[in-house]
Amino acid sequence: MLEEKLKEAIIGELKRQAANRPQALKVETLKVDGGSEELVVNGKIDLAELAMVIAGSVAGGP
Repeated sequence: MLEEKLKEAIIGELKRQAANRPQALKVETLKVDGGSEELVVNGKIDLAELAMVIAGSVAGGP
């Protein structure tokens, strides 16, 4: 359950950053065989914001 919550937090934050800066970041999720997902990321990521979202997810935040 924690792993799934972390995946959702990371993907959600990267997509939020991409929506705010589409010229600087592109994010695409792909379904692969077996039902798993892969993430394709191209551009600059604000690591401070990503780390904050991950920490909040681990701490039980929204």
